Amino acid sequence: MFLFALPLNTQSTFLLDKMKVSELRPNSNVDEIILKIIEKKEIRKVMKRFGGSARVCDLIGQDENGDTVQITLWNDEIELVDVNETIKIIDGWVKEWNNQLQISTGRKGRIEKVG
Repeated sequence: MFLFALPLNTQSTFLLDKMKVSELRPNSNVDEIILKIIEKKEIRKVMKRFGGSARVCDLIGQDENGDTVQITLWNDEIELVDVNETIKIIDGWVKEWNNQLQISTGRKGRIEKVG
């Protein structure tokens, strides 16, 4: 979290850099990253560890530098995003699966459409 103190009646805008794909590390938080969806794979059904099932879908997102990363969406998140849309993932999580980094919203994150 960043705090800025400004004198009263001062107008100023601070633009904080968003994370880039190249900065992602396994088992770490994603404060905020903006990605354009360039591929959306088939939705599949998986069995949950403690019973029941869930829907999951993998997507490929690209940052402004052209670097790509896999995004994993679950259940209701899947319908929020389509190819060629730009999204922002806030408070997400990065993990490594089969030698590939994956971003998801994790337990407390969220997805927002940009633009």
